[in-house]
Amino acid sequence: MRLAISFAALFLSVALLQLSSGGVGPLDALSGLAFNFSTGQVGLLGSAHFVGFFIGCWWAPRLLGNVGHSRAFAAFTALGAIGMLGHTLSQNPYVWATLRVASGITIAGCYTVIEGWLQAKVTNETRGRAMGIYRIVDLSAALGAQLMIGFLASLPTFMAYNILTLLCCASLLPLTLTKVKQPEIPQNPRMRPALAWHRSPLAAAAVMIAGLTASSFRMVGPVYGQEIGLTPIDIGYFLAAFVAGGALAQYPAGWLADRYDRRWVLIWFSAAALLGCAATVGTAGMGRSAVMAASALFGFLTFPIYSVAAAHAHDFATSDERVELSAALLFFYAVGAISAPYLTSLLIATYGPPALFGFIAVGHGLLVIFGLLRMRARPTNPERTAYVYAPRTSPLIGRLLRRARERR
Repeated sequence: MRLAISFAALFLSVALLQLSSGGVGPLDALSGLAFNFSTGQVGLLGSAHFVGFFIGCWWAPRLLGNVGHSRAFAAFTALGAIGMLGHTLSQNPYVWATLRVASGITIAGCYTVIEGWLQAKVTNETRGRAMGIYRIVDLSAALGAQLMIGFLASLPTFMAYNILTLLCCASLLPLTLTKVKQPEIPQNPRMRPALAWHRSPLAAAAVMIAGLTASSFRMVGPVYGQEIGLTPIDIGYFLAAFVAGGALAQYPAGWLADRYDRRWVLIWFSAAALLGCAATVGTAGMGRSAVMAASALFGFLTFPIYSVAAAHAHDFATSDERVELSAALLFFYAVGAISAPYLTSLLIATYGPPALFGFIAVGHGLLVIFGLLRMRARPTNPERTAYVYAPRTSPLIGRLLRRARERR
């Protein structure tokens, strides 16, 4: 019973954290445009978030080791609340970009604490159920955050950011009030980015493209939506459709990845993503339903690429390398995500809304070419790990997924 209560506290914190953090990016884009930020400045906000996420992936495990789970979570949550509430004190895009660095650190830090706590509490008997619920809670809250956008955008700016700040602060309560004893401090995985490249150059490249795709769509998608005539409520549905499509793709993607050469699966998904880009651009003038359907299709085709790439990389890793390899893949994901929002926003300002998907299409086209070249470099490993959905949350996620990958 106490274990169930501990999990409930963790999952409630995850839900509240995702609701608050997931709404900041789209709200920043819509509010920034209302304050006459340039398209490039709006993109800069998205890039700043991933700079903070990158910093947090390095710093969070070290702070957790120094002060423990509850104190580290409180510190990161306070930093996130400062970042959100600070938006109401200025209308300067560069001040907002600095605040978004804080929000990125918060995401990496809070998820490091949550996943470290979860790892310490699960057993072999409860691991599968706990991870399944964790993924459902995280994706459901991410979907809910997008659906909130229309409501938040209709409020005065200070009120919208106050609501997100309240949700961020509320995520403190479940973990700080639980009576369950804090777990031991998890061992900090070394950050060795070269490990991912050495085990699979294709996987490293694929997670970079996955980062480029997701950050461009989620951070600059509101700009695209406004440019093609969507209302703030429609933009929320547009982003939510992307997340929903990605969630629906996990089972068929896993089925394919466990039955066929994963390099071909990556190539198929990237090639299909080119069609998804074309469909999204092509439906821009065909009405609301067509736009939403295209967004869901785009999410369905691009969301699984990270998990398929991670599974392929782990096929070439030993059991002792799995945690560090997961952290290394997250590093490459962050590298791809940092520059993409700013670059795509500049392209939209210069060439119009379709440039967003033109940029993403170029990335996937290069991945297809690189994948075909890698097919000739070496054969795939016949001893394959199991496919699992891999959240892009913290370096410690590898500990939670290690046993799932090694099951047969």
